Amino acid sequence: MHVHRYEAAWIRLTIAMLVVFFCAVMTAAIAGGIQLPSPQGYVDPKDLSGTDFDPPGLRQLSTGHYEVYMVGQIWRWEPNEIRIPEGSHLTMYLTSRDVQHGFNVIGTNINVMVIPGQVSRVEHHFEKPGEYWMICHEYCGLNHQTMSGSIIVEAAAEETQ
Repeated sequence: MHVHRYEAAWIRLTIAMLVVFFCAVMTAAIAGGIQLPSPQGYVDPKDLSGTDFDPPGLRQLSTGHYEVYMVGQIWRWEPNEIRIPEGSHLTMYLTSRDVQHGFNVIGTNINVMVIPGQVSRVEHHFEKPGEYWMICHEYCGLNHQTMSGSIIVEAAAEETQ
């Protein structure tokens, strides 16, 4: 089979562009700390008693390491406010009681779907003090726009004096 030289050149150019784009996406994913979502487990969304989500909340594992178990429910996050010191590493476990929610923390790479009964896990290291808004980005009903909360990263004690 004969391929015209101009057509062959365009085929080679297209393949080279695909290789460059693939390398760019992989580099961005690795350098940006992108985490592929995968379920960490399953719970009964109707009955969370006897699980780590009963009660939901923040737990300190060691100095600078925290974990939070959060439950999404129309139209709120439980807990709605999380306070940690700057420089902390936070591991979040999320599930939903009712419908699918989207969980996004503005100013970070935290962005995960929260599905009823499925436990989603995401981690982030909070370097800078400030308030980071948690929002639901998946339409979950009439008052979806009110489903928000915040992560408050408090400045170190020596900086506040």
